[in-house]
Amino acid sequence: MFYISAMAKDTPHKILLTEDEMPTQWYNIVPDLPAPPPPPLHPGTLQPAGPEDFAPLFPMALIEQEVSQERYIDIPGAVLDIYKIWRPSPLFRARRLEQLLDTPARIYYKYEGVSPAGSHKPNTAVPQAYYNHQEGITKLTTETGAGQWGTSLAFATAQYGMECEVWQVAASYRQKPHRRTMMEIWGATVHPSPSMITDYGRSLLELDPDHPGSLGIAISEAVAMAVADPNTRYALGSVLNHVLMHQTIIGEEALLQLAKVGETPDVLVGCTGGGSNFGGLAFPFLREKLAGKMNPTIRCVEPAACPSLTMGEYRYDFGDSAGMTPLMKMHTLGSQFIPDPIHAGGLRYHGMSPLVSHIYELGLAEAISIPQLECFDAAMKFARTEGIVAAPEPTHALAAAIREAQACKESGEEKVILTALCGHGHLDLASYDKYLSGEMIDLDLSTDAIAEAMAAVPQINA
Repeated sequence: MFYISAMAKDTPHKILLTEDEMPTQWYNIVPDLPAPPPPPLHPGTLQPAGPEDFAPLFPMALIEQEVSQERYIDIPGAVLDIYKIWRPSPLFRARRLEQLLDTPARIYYKYEGVSPAGSHKPNTAVPQAYYNHQEGITKLTTETGAGQWGTSLAFATAQYGMECEVWQVAASYRQKPHRRTMMEIWGATVHPSPSMITDYGRSLLELDPDHPGSLGIAISEAVAMAVADPNTRYALGSVLNHVLMHQTIIGEEALLQLAKVGETPDVLVGCTGGGSNFGGLAFPFLREKLAGKMNPTIRCVEPAACPSLTMGEYRYDFGDSAGMTPLMKMHTLGSQFIPDPIHAGGLRYHGMSPLVSHIYELGLAEAISIPQLECFDAAMKFARTEGIVAAPEPTHALAAAIREAQACKESGEEKVILTALCGHGHLDLASYDKYLSGEMIDLDLSTDAIAEAMAAVPQINA
């Protein structure tokens, strides 16, 4: 039983923006960095990949955004109109959680679970569908882990009358059947990955009929289907520059909301799988930090079972398991690495966004990893105080925020802690059931498996 004090605080429970106050531009952090990120490479020539190398996968508008040196990109009016279904999203002060922890820290969380798909993913799904539709593309293929991205793209393609075909990581396909139902409600076709539809999927199932899959494998299958049809393109839910740029509307709104109550963060924490939620929250604040306007500690939080930043190597590697993508310089556990089937399926990716990896290498962000039992313990505290059942992915950020708040209790510091709660867990209740029944365990990370996967990573001196 948690005891909640009725003691009043100065700041409101939730800080809102009107639709008129919603940002109308995405932020591209690349021009503001002290050094440019390494370019993607063509796997055949090992030369920087050009627009023609990406053209079979993406519309030209997104390719231009991927390599843009413009600091701000205008959000199309048609995209803003759809954003307004749920944006601006609320910023909450976690006052009851603070009271439970008996901490002098002030904890704020930006809640993205108000979107139709229940996560932050529509922030990029909608513009990706828009730009493809503008160029006459009629179908998008994609991968999804826990299902947040797949449901988001299904919602977005439905807005433009497009087809959507999704390869869902098999472990999550089995754990989270209701995500599949949501995708199908919005008109998508969903396959478990690995599947019998692609050559690569069939080859893996022949070796292991119960293969748990991975995001890297699902990407390979979705890419294979996209390049085979001139009317189809591929959509990626994380990792790439343009995806993280679309997500910066999260941080831009949070800056405005914190300014309304006269706050600036001392610590910013975000969960990291491919990096889009973290980058979306952190990059606008990092811009302000680089400009000398604030000085928050910026911390990535990743699962202990898939710690690409804290245990991976910074090398050129493929973004998928079959080696169909350009080579990207990123923190990687090896594109052949198959993470254990943790409940935070959206964080089971072998690599990390090249931009987040680059920022980490520059010393502009730090990283920690947290095991899933601690994350679900944090989620229970959060649900029983703040009332929101979080998706398994942002429970990593909640656990990190609680660690920081407890440290403030010891030190007496009144730090402002900011995090992004990137989605609700209403379709992840099977994971909570495992926790509540005592069946959930912390999965041991196999260093041998990492070493084996890293041995297959191309040796590139760049």
